[in-house]
Order: sequence, then structure tokens, then C-alpha cells
Amino acid sequence: MKLSKTLSIGATVLASAALLAACGSNSSSSSSSSKKTLNWTVASEIPTMDMSKATDATSFNQLSNTMEGLYRLGKNSKLEKALATSEKVSKDGKTYTYTLRKSKWSDGSEVTAKDFVYSWRRTVNPKTASQYSYLFSGIKNADAIVAGKKKPETLGVKAVGKYKLVVTLERRIAYFDKLMGFAVFFPQSEKAVNKYGSKYGTASKYMLYNGPFKQTGWTGSNLSWKMVKNPYYWDKKNVKLDTITWSVQKTPSTAYNLYQSNKLDYTGLDASQTKQLKNQKGYVTLNQGATFYMQFNQAKNKYLANTNVRKALSLAVDRKGLTSSLGGNSVPANTLTPTQLTEVNGEDYTKRISKSAESYYPASPNKKEAIKYMNKGLKELGVSKFSFKILSDDTDAGKKTTEYLQSTFESTFGSKVSVSVQNLPFKTRLSRSTSGNFDIVISGWSADFADPISFLDLFTSTNPENNGKWKNSSYDKLIADSKTTASTSKRWSDLTSAENILLNNVGVAPLYYNTNAALIRPTVKDVYQNRGTWNFKDTYIK
Repeated sequence: MKLSKTLSIGATVLASAALLAACGSNSSSSSSSSKKTLNWTVASEIPTMDMSKATDATSFNQLSNTMEGLYRLGKNSKLEKALATSEKVSKDGKTYTYTLRKSKWSDGSEVTAKDFVYSWRRTVNPKTASQYSYLFSGIKNADAIVAGKKKPETLGVKAVGKYKLVVTLERRIAYFDKLMGFAVFFPQSEKAVNKYGSKYGTASKYMLYNGPFKQTGWTGSNLSWKMVKNPYYWDKKNVKLDTITWSVQKTPSTAYNLYQSNKLDYTGLDASQTKQLKNQKGYVTLNQGATFYMQFNQAKNKYLANTNVRKALSLAVDRKGLTSSLGGNSVPANTLTPTQLTEVNGEDYTKRISKSAESYYPASPNKKEAIKYMNKGLKELGVSKFSFKILSDDTDAGKKTTEYLQSTFESTFGSKVSVSVQNLPFKTRLSRSTSGNFDIVISGWSADFADPISFLDLFTSTNPENNGKWKNSSYDKLIADSKTTASTSKRWSDLTSAENILLNNVGVAPLYYNTNAALIRPTVKDVYQNRGTWNFKDTYIK
């Protein structure tokens, strides 16, 4: 899912309860007067609460705690049964049958299998314009429905009575169970969608919830809101918090001051804070399973459509210097798929990527090669110089990134390039990225599930997340083959070959793998972070 350019939101690997419990603090008191109220922060505003339209970590943070599907991600990213009490898989691996527990929406009405059927059909319906509809590929008729060739009612999902959900696949999907813990596959209330119409998901009051908490007080644009315990949640007896107050804090110094004054229980740290506070009790590092990268608008900018120009820009970047300026424990990236996400035969998947593909993404800049490729690209284009703008978020980290890259490109290429920067609120930047209104945009993606396909699928020619419109037919074929082959070894070979093509062509330019540094008040127990979302179901304050 998309990440805001911030050090406060993250993804895959969990900060475990054991780690948090081992940490002390300079302040032993909770930030709240009540031990049942948690005060949390994010660095970006919420774009939407409509799960069919959400694409970003901020939205999914809210949805994953106020909604619930068949499974939820718990400690150590382990799938836990949520609304599913049992699962049965056919011998050919193409039919999944789930038995559901009795549960309710936040208005007291029943959650049934039909709510899953409605939700999935709504997401794949082209009229909804979901950017995540591609994740349903492999479910019977999903691709044809997304392409407008079949009706949503033909999707391979059906309700058998109130509490049985049957899913039919066109092919085995190696990661299908992992998908079921992702909010895009959660149920939606047809009654709520019809009642609120175009307002659905645009404010707290235009929703029904079935998760541990209900969201209140979000108007669609404000920077503070709450989650309150959902009295209709099926497992409410095990939800220990009554309230989670949320606030958007875009400046790390402000967030840290609020943490110090016991008004926040969590704060992300910038570069200077990371160095100063790494020995403080409550300090944690959170491996995000995420990669930040430059996307080049190859559809609208003829200069950036030139492969040699893109290679030049990537070779010029001082990735070590950039990560040092941002703080946390992020490290330079030379692959799109982050390290520590997936192992193949006991070895990290990224070890399979060729050295020649990785060479365009040096940790330290290769200025000589960068200038050589720039001159070659400009000659091919028949120009001596060109200008472009770098777009990112208006967070502290976003501003540091654009300024760093601007300085790098201008100092490396001199008069050959003219670089300007633009930093906008996350919701606005996201809209511009989606509409293709940019030259270069700093994008971040965290794994929706622990598999390289979560990253590599993004840059097929028809994927709605491919904002820069990079295209390669061989790449498309390899990704398609990886989804249909019955051979595990062939699948890994397809994915590796595809990533090599993307990297050799600098379809996008990886910058760094994101690992956040943060302070979490040690009195806060059993809070888990998985792939861009916090899980507060089991959280309590000691």
C-alpha cells in the first residue's frame, strides 16, 4: 500500500510485545489520565475510509482497527482467525469454504456472508474505480469483470446461508490466505453504502463498523479524531482500550514535545532525534517491509521517458546521505522488493537479483557514470538541457527528500537540468500521483502481504498504481506467467527475471528500504505493527 513520505507510518515486520515490554521510559506515567485511553499520532491526514477506494497506510490504519474480515494480522504478522471460524480448501486448491461466526455491525445489524459478497463485487466493479481491484485477479471472472467484459455478479464468491462463504478460483493462488487479512477483502454493509451514497467513507458518520473500534469525529479534512470501543464487536470482552485519540503531527519536533509532555504515547523520530534518543527507554526500530522510490512520469515527460536520463538521475543519488538525513535506520535500496520480506530456499529473495541490475542504484553516487548517461540521453533527445519538478508530501521527511534530490541533481549535472520541488499535503499529493500530474514523484510502498508480487504487480502496464506508466511487454508476460504456473521454482524465476528487467530499465528508481525509529511509551503493551497498520485489539496500558 502507498506510504506517506514520513517516518511515522510503516509496514511489515512487527515491533513485538516482548520488545516493547522490555523497554523502559524516562516517564513511567501514561499520557492519559485513564489507563483505557491511548494517544497516537500519524504524519498524514486520512484520504478515505472507503475500503474499496483506499490505497494508503493512513487509511488502512483506520480500517484495520474499525473493520474486520476473515482473518486479522496479530503478533509477528501471524494470521489469526477473526470472522472465520474454519476454512476448508478443495484438493485442487481452487475452492475455499469459510464458516463465519455470528457478529454485528455497529448499528446492531448482523454481519453475514452476503456482506463479503457485496464488498468484493463492489471493489471489482469498474464503476467503483478501485485501484486495488487487481488483487482479486485469480478469483473466478475477476479479471473479466475489472475489464468490463462480465458483470460483478459473476465473481467467484457466494454466500451459502448466513454464515458460509465459498470462494472459487481460476487457478491456485500461493498467497491467497495472506490476502484475507488485508482490509480490501473485508465485508461492507450494502445498507450503509446505499444510505450514504457518494458520502460513504468520507467522514466517520458515513460508515458502519464491525471491528474492535468505531471511528468518531473525523469530518473528512480535520487533523484529529477518535476511535472508541465498539459495543457490538463480537470479541469486545478482550478489547481493553476504551478510546484511541488520533492527531496528525507533520513535524517530528512537535510530536516529540507532545510525547515528552505525556500528550502522546508514540512519536516517530527524525535524524537528529534518532541519534540523541537511541538509548532512551521506549526507543524502538520498526522494519517497515517498505521501499521508497522515484517514479518518473514517462507518459507526459518525454525527457524522463528516456532510459539513459533515468539511469543518470538514479546513478547521481547519494542514498547513504539521503537516509542519514532522514533518521530512523533506513538503508539504501538497490532492489524494488525490500530485503527481509521473503525467503526462497532459505535465502533472502533479493539475493537473486543480478548485480548488473543493482548497479544503477549505488549507495554512494557514481557521478562519472551519471554524467555519461545524461550526456547520452540528451544527445538522443536532441537537447542540451531540460527542467523537471520533484513532488512529495509536506511532511518533514518529504521536504528533506525533495530538497536533497534537488541539490544532488543540480550539483551533478549543472546547467543541464533545472530542478524545482513541490511538497503538498498527503491527500493532495496522492491525488496528483494517481492522475499523473507530476514529473517525478517520491513514492513509498509497503507489502500488502509478504511476497514480491505485492511490489512487482504494481508496474505491469495496466496496473492503476503504475503512475509513471512505464511499460515493458516482457515484464508483463513474466508477471502473468508467475501467477499461472504450477511450478514454485518457475514462479520464483519469473519474478526474479521481471524485477531484473524493471531495474535494468530504471522503470522506477529505488531509494531506500524504510525502517522507522520511534518512541513508544513502555506502559503501552501488546501493540503490533504489520505492513503499514497498527493493531490495537490487544493493546492495554499497564
